[in-house]
Amino acid sequence: MKKLCLSLVLIIWNVSLFSQELNCQITVVADNKLELTTVDQEVVAQLKQTMEDMMNNTQWTKDKFKVEERINCVIQLQLKEKSGTNGFSGSLQVQSSRPAFNSSYNTTILNFLDENIAFSYSRNALLVYAPNQFRDNLTSILAFYAYFIIGMDYDSFSLKGGTPYFNEAQQIVSLAQNSGAAGWKSNESSKRNRFWLVDNVLHQLFEPLRECNYLYHRKGIDKLYENKVEARKQIFDALNKLNPVIQTRPNSINLINFAQAKRLELKEICTDAEVKQKTDLVNLMKKIDPSNATKYDEILQ
Repeated sequence: MKKLCLSLVLIIWNVSLFSQELNCQITVVADNKLELTTVDQEVVAQLKQTMEDMMNNTQWTKDKFKVEERINCVIQLQLKEKSGTNGFSGSLQVQSSRPAFNSSYNTTILNFLDENIAFSYSRNALLVYAPNQFRDNLTSILAFYAYFIIGMDYDSFSLKGGTPYFNEAQQIVSLAQNSGAAGWKSNESSKRNRFWLVDNVLHQLFEPLRECNYLYHRKGIDKLYENKVEARKQIFDALNKLNPVIQTRPNSINLINFAQAKRLELKEICTDAEVKQKTDLVNLMKKIDPSNATKYDEILQ
């Protein structure tokens, strides 16, 4: 009996050492113009908890994560319209980050605004992801971003390490295309959607961006506190690898989102850089994200 109890304690202790992959914080915000009844407000509150439960309690990979190794991410659901009894539509802001080695600093990996969000949700409904199935639009959207977040995180630690998870995200896109919901198809008016987000990252033309993602973080961000000058050089070299993508796929959502996720970070990193380094960097970032060109001038200040 003592041996049995000891075994059970060891099993429980061993399981408690590990957790699921994501540490996802969800917020659900309703526009002021959206009139919600008391019942609707209760449903929205429940929706937040259900979304968190799905993201944080689903096992997305076969890898074991310690609690402190979980990928930090934040998702904000903005509800803009309500249709019928259970229908909602709005936008989803998805952000994820990872820690830099030997520091308390967290670097942003993904910052994407998805404006093609429409779903149905009723009281006490559960969101349960099942591989190779389309169950409902909200579940598929969340599962897509779970895999995309994991893919981006793994890519930042090893060259193209996120490929298996991007493939899972692409499979979710394929299964959702017959649902009629927006955001899943290549022929939609806007290319800022889930189809193009994952299709681009897996395309051969975007391999320089994935190489940049890896080198930027492993050779740059992770080395900042050892040798800032050398780490900064590695970051500049990584960014210069984006030139082929700028030439072949200008204004692609993946390029623009990478640039916008790093703009403030680059400003901090370059505080004490040489003027020429700053100028070269600003010129490059303006080519990547021309619509926000003036914002990169802040790096020169």
